[in-house]
Amino acid sequence: MSLLRRRKQPQPPPEQPNEDSSNGSDLDEKGKKKPGSSSSSAAPPPEAAAAAAKEATKRTRARWSCVDSCCWLVGCVCSAWWLLLFLYNAMPASFPQYVTEAITGPLPDPPGVKLQKEGLRAKHPVVFVPGIVTGGLELWEGHQCAEGLFRKRLWGGTFGDVYKSNFHCFDVFVDGYKTTMIYGPLCWVEHMSLDNETGLDKPGIRVRPVTGLVAADYFVPGYFVWAVLIANLARIGYEEKTMYMAAYDWRLSFQNTEVRDQTLSRIKSNIELLVATNGGNRVVVIPHSMGVLYFLHFMKWVEAPPPMGGGGGPNWCAKHIKSVMNIGGPFLGVPKAVAGLFSSEAKDVAVARAIAPEVLDSDFLGLQTLRHLMRMTRTWDSTMSMIPKGGDTIWGDLDWSPEDGFECKAKNQKINDSEVSKDANGKNEVHPEPVKYGRIVSFGKDVAEAPSSEIEQIEFRGAVKGNNIAHSNTSCRDIWTEYHELGWGGIKAVADYKVYTAGSIIDLLRFVAPRMMQRGSVHFSYGIADNLDDPKYGHYKYWSNPLETKLPNAPEMEIFSMYGVGIPTERAYVYKLAPQAECYIPFQIDASAEGGDENSCLKGGVYLSNGDETVPVLSAGYMCAKGWRGKTRFNPSGSKTYVREYSHSPPSNLLEGRGTQSGAHVDIMGNFALIEDIIRIAAGATGEELGGDQVYSDIFKWSDKIKLKL
Repeated sequence: MSLLRRRKQPQPPPEQPNEDSSNGSDLDEKGKKKPGSSSSSAAPPPEAAAAAAKEATKRTRARWSCVDSCCWLVGCVCSAWWLLLFLYNAMPASFPQYVTEAITGPLPDPPGVKLQKEGLRAKHPVVFVPGIVTGGLELWEGHQCAEGLFRKRLWGGTFGDVYKSNFHCFDVFVDGYKTTMIYGPLCWVEHMSLDNETGLDKPGIRVRPVTGLVAADYFVPGYFVWAVLIANLARIGYEEKTMYMAAYDWRLSFQNTEVRDQTLSRIKSNIELLVATNGGNRVVVIPHSMGVLYFLHFMKWVEAPPPMGGGGGPNWCAKHIKSVMNIGGPFLGVPKAVAGLFSSEAKDVAVARAIAPEVLDSDFLGLQTLRHLMRMTRTWDSTMSMIPKGGDTIWGDLDWSPEDGFECKAKNQKINDSEVSKDANGKNEVHPEPVKYGRIVSFGKDVAEAPSSEIEQIEFRGAVKGNNIAHSNTSCRDIWTEYHELGWGGIKAVADYKVYTAGSIIDLLRFVAPRMMQRGSVHFSYGIADNLDDPKYGHYKYWSNPLETKLPNAPEMEIFSMYGVGIPTERAYVYKLAPQAECYIPFQIDASAEGGDENSCLKGGVYLSNGDETVPVLSAGYMCAKGWRGKTRFNPSGSKTYVREYSHSPPSNLLEGRGTQSGAHVDIMGNFALIEDIIRIAAGATGEELGGDQVYSDIFKWSDKIKLKL
């Protein structure tokens, strides 16, 4: 009962006599104040009290810095995220479907349900090979700032443990100047980076891939990668004993995943086990994105003799692999990789940089955002696997490219050209806006559009590097990149060359990032082989380049190239020099470069072509459309190849999430048509039974323009 009673309000303590008057000189013997006496403890005038309170408030506000605001904002964002996640999980599973059906009508059955009704059952074991950044990474050993994160995810999952353990603000002093830093992100960058010399672990740090299907089913809660495909395969009887996630550390070069973790050996053993325990049925391998290149490397590694290879022999793939169903494969590289390595940018980053340069360009909160990003990603050797391959032969030169004549149609527009005139019969005569896609990097829109005869290029390869950007600035040491060694002399030489094609991009990257490219040259190659029987092509550096290696001796193995089309995809860039300042990345995409009308292929400093938003059609489709089609020197056993394109259709409303007909690079993993194709092949169908090629783009026409000896 006592807990229910109203608590007695505490009484204020009795006033104590002022110490200055404690001698009693102003009090009578009863403790009362003598008439006419004064006291030093008399209350101040109301005006003085108000002024004092105002001053105290000012001092309190002065202590609230922009860092406090940032931490408060991050806390609000995280709280909102967790609230939305809670509401999402609390929502009945049928609610989004119920509302969507009320708006759009009955939804089609998921592919797994549909094919289960048709009587399809699990037959061939399935192997998933995730791409770059989609696989989880966890901490096994770290520095003091990572205390409490043992076996917590540093990449993927909720990232919540990283925030809770490490995200706090503090002040440091450099040369007498106070700089505010946010420690958690910098600690995270340190642990996610690899050694700049070896491309392996830094001393005292061990970050390893998460294993099992959970390694890449979701990137973060609510953002699926493989989860939808796994769920639909389960509908026809698949389970963990018939599915295997070939997780690997996607930061490492492909061969180094074997050197450090023996990942290639583990994939080989698991595939052999799957075949042996499933009645001898060969596996269906499903690589996505960079995983396509990783598995291409694996197929050569597994045949090669030890110690460089796995010792499986020339018939291993024929015995163990039914089909390789490549999703969004950057077989010939992606121009996006060039922008990422050159200036840590892509189209969206360039737009954000133009809108809010204080965030990404300045020393915002001491983060130096893009410089730390560059310092980290340039230690990830895997990124160099996606530099465009094949040079000018594949990607075009100053005056030519396979995609010449491509029209960047605006939504709901039938024509997209900057000029429309009438022919002799009075009909519209379309003149496509000329785009020189072969110029992957141009310094200035005028250079990107000018006739090649009017471009005066000053050779950069032998230029003298000097006048270092930050030679004397100790504050740059934490974000030191190879640009600081390049100096203004080297930077000017890069800009004076004006335009770079796929043939000169490699030399450009070697000039601006020699240390990175020196590591990369040990593991990757970007040319076209003259003679594939030359013993030098037995080295692992060539195994992930389809133009410098042969497919396995497996005539019954089928190879699919499956990718989205109909989304503007980065193909070439307009650059400019960044304002001269210490610690800055000296080059940036010129987001002010626009084509002039809504149908232009130039948007925000980026020339766009057809693709899945990340991989252009040319890179995803050429090898299966022509390079490997029939018996060629790259496919001597004549493995059958198929091109399966999926036309992008965005979701009609928010309740559809990322859609069931998306062609976007990651969202395509939830595309019902693609999932149905995969399930049919896994259940025993062939490429011919799927209907052969399914093409919406001009990939065959563009492939015919490429003059490559086959």
